[in-house]
This record gives sequence, structure tokens and C-alpha cells, in this order.
Amino acid sequence: MTRLPEPLTLTAPHGEGSVLSYGAHAMSWAPGGHEPVLWVSSRAATETGRAIRGGVPVCFPWFGPGRTGEMTPAHGFARITEWHLDEQGQDDAGNAFASFSLTPQDVSEQLRESFPYEFSATLRMTVGSALCLDLRVTNTGDETFEIEEALHTYLSVGDATRVRVHGLDGVTYHDKVTGEQRTQSGDLTITGETDAVFAHRGEVRVLDPALGRTLVVSKEGSDSTVVWNPWQDKAVGMSDFADDEWQRMLCVEAGNVMGSPVRLAAGESHVLVQSIEVEPLAEDDAAPQG
Repeated sequence: MTRLPEPLTLTAPHGEGSVLSYGAHAMSWAPGGHEPVLWVSSRAATETGRAIRGGVPVCFPWFGPGRTGEMTPAHGFARITEWHLDEQGQDDAGNAFASFSLTPQDVSEQLRESFPYEFSATLRMTVGSALCLDLRVTNTGDETFEIEEALHTYLSVGDATRVRVHGLDGVTYHDKVTGEQRTQSGDLTITGETDAVFAHRGEVRVLDPALGRTLVVSKEGSDSTVVWNPWQDKAVGMSDFADDEWQRMLCVEAGNVMGSPVRLAAGESHVLVQSIEVEPLAEDDAAPQG
């Protein structure tokens, strides 16, 4: 293993962020005048060969242990592989961007055995007053294949126990903690270990009274919304997670996972987009619900 490369800084008039070529991994973003929006563990890996705890890991071509429950490494090989920086600059709106690419030739032979298909993947990160992540996967071979994918976004929050996730009311989800299928009622709150895959295509709003802000998470090309927080006991058992850090993060992830994989025939492409904006917390949203 070697030390991780230095992140590439992206600076625009209305925001700043950084991204690593290792995993095409967004490490930070904050719009002008705001606190950081992405969270990274104080114990995150600093060497290659390990996944980074925080920021936005790219999960591909499977999620977790895959739909068979037997795939390794967890969340696929994209997040532990060096991507190529193809382009960086400013777009017509003045936002800063960087684009990275990955092909099977970039992946170790051992890892490629688990996904023996020809593909190309590109990740474009755009920063300004909003953060936009655009993941495009193309089947460059002759065989049809299925993938799972997710932009595993770690959001920085003031107090996870006070956060409310709005936009999931009435949505069915798979509770990975209990193994049960459930239906969400009202805003989602974090009251224990949370690992839920929602059959959900829409926007969610993370209401954070401790920081006085709302994080608006919208997406395209996604049939799954994943919400994750390890809570206290699980955090204590994780080597790349300080014991109390679960209180200051919440994962809200755009993806296509479990029962919603993406099927790509030869020559077909799929685009997954997730964007985040920061708004002031409305006065009505600051009050506890009950």
C-alpha cells in the first residue's frame, strides 16, 4: 500500500471542494459562506487498498456484498481503484469541475474476475453554490450485464439525533438492520442503528436544527435512496470511525441497488446524478416534532 495522492482542489466563485483520483472520491464541498457539507472521519484511511470513510465513495459495480451476499470487496472495486483525471476547468456558469474515468484495464486482475465485463465509467464532480456528481456507466462489450451503483454520500450534521429526513413519508424500504420490509411514516429520524434502502426516486431534505440549515438532496437516474448511520455500538467497533463521530454524520445516498439494479445491453449507457444544495432552516422546521 502507498499513501493516498493529494486531493485536487476545485474553486469557484460560489463554492469550493476537493476530489481524489483514488476512487474518483469527492472529499469536501462547501458553498460560499457555509460550513462544510461533506463529512470525513478523523480516522479515515490514508493509504491505498482501503476504502475512505467519508466524502462520497463511488459504489460500483455492486453495493455492499452484492445481491448474492457474497461479493467482495464490499461496495465493489471502484472506490479502491485509481481513476484517470481526464479534464478539469470551469463550465459556462463559472462552476469548477473535474472528470475522471475508469475501465477494466485500471482494475486489478483479481478484482476483475468478479465482474468479467467490458465497461467504461466516468465521474464528473461540479462545485459552486451546489455540488453535483454525475456517474455514467457504459457497456463497451458484447454481453449484457447488470450493475448496482450508489453515490455513498456522507453528510455533515450538527447532531444526528435531532436531524429529520423529509420526503420519504409513505415510501417502502428494506430495513437492513432487521431484515424486514417496512413503510416510512412521516419524517425519518435517527433513533438507533439505521441502514435502510428506500424504493424512492425523489428529492429528500435533511433538516438540521443544530446547524440551522437544510440540505436538499436531489437526483436523477436513481430508483433507490439509502439512509445510513451506525449509531453508538457499531461505531465503537469500526477502526476507521471515532467512537462519537456517528453523532455528526448521516449518509443519504442516490443509487440503484438490491431490487433495482441497472441492466445494460451492449453499447448502452446509464447516468446517475446526485446534487446537493444548502438552504436556511425554516423557522417551522427548527421546532421539535411530536
